[in-house]
Amino acid sequence: MGLLSIIRKIKRKEKEMRILMVGLDNSGKTTIVLKINGEDTSIISPTLGFNIKTIKYHNVLLLENYKLGRSVETSSLCSVELLGTSSSSEEYSLNIWDVGGQKTIRSYWRNYFEQTDGLVWVVDSSDVRRLDDCRAELHNLLKEERLAGASLLVFANKQDIQGALKPAEIAKVLNLEVMDKSRHWNIVGCSAYTGEGLLDGFDWLVQDVASRIYVLD
Repeated sequence: MGLLSIIRKIKRKEKEMRILMVGLDNSGKTTIVLKINGEDTSIISPTLGFNIKTIKYHNVLLLENYKLGRSVETSSLCSVELLGTSSSSEEYSLNIWDVGGQKTIRSYWRNYFEQTDGLVWVVDSSDVRRLDDCRAELHNLLKEERLAGASLLVFANKQDIQGALKPAEIAKVLNLEVMDKSRHWNIVGCSAYTGEGLLDGFDWLVQDVASRIYVLD
């Protein structure tokens, strides 16, 4: 049995998912992670390296921690329970890698590609000037062989800001329709500040990844 087969069997048994969250700097990646963790988002420092959070994801119709803004732990490497909105009773462990997006460190993104199940690309929908750069970086990522099988969730963030482009407009600017037809992808409008759209996005991502990797042998 090869190493990859062993890893897959372990992941199936423990129902783990490795989620890589990337995007340009100031797009709201860390704020999203903190928001779903129920942590304070009033003061956010730029991520110069990476943060990891492990989230126990329950697909049940309860949003207690999320609505109350209640955090289980607040360290950069922590565990919390995220309660989704679908009627399934499945539980998954999401290992979310939040990687800095400054131009000087984007070349290091490749160090985090291995074993990625889901790719979250966060867009600042109000920063129209950098959307061309955003599109170029995303399509460079999608060329990576190690990310070929990863489900792609695009968060069109900062929908709460006046003048922000809508998800359909972001999809057009990013040329999402030209992606390989084998790629599973979705774009969801959200606000990391208010939390709107975050659970919808993670619900889709978790269910899509689960449909691919947690199947009967």
